[in-house]
Amino acid sequence: MKKDSKIVRFCVSLPENLLNKLDEKTLKRGYTSRSEFVRDMIRELIVEEKWEKGEEVIGVLVIIYDHHKHGLTEKMLEVQHSEFAHILCTTHVHLDHDSCLETIIIKGKPEEIETTAIKIGGLSGVKFAKLVKTAYI
Repeated sequence: MKKDSKIVRFCVSLPENLLNKLDEKTLKRGYTSRSEFVRDMIRELIVEEKWEKGEEVIGVLVIIYDHHKHGLTEKMLEVQHSEFAHILCTTHVHLDHDSCLETIIIKGKPEEIETTAIKIGGLSGVKFAKLVKTAYI
């Protein structure tokens, strides 16, 4: 939320069973109030809409791969350098003797980010790949 944004209160009417489910989710996810939980749900919908509209967005690709797979690192870098999406940052962690975890933060149009994620995730030696979608709000 912008620093200068004014908080506005409004009333919402819900059936009691839906309110009970909202309260359960609020507590289960560790929110201190319904308002914080509802604000996050609205933000999530805004992010989804930006991805659907094809606006510039951010993706975080999380991958786990076989460190010993010959040529895999070079192929991952080749994909990162050849796509239209802009790689902002990568983080590399050694999980054990055989496995590494990387996060790749990607900025661009949704289709560019998804193409990059699919190409990297589909490489031989990649054990796990998941794209987390986000955007500026």
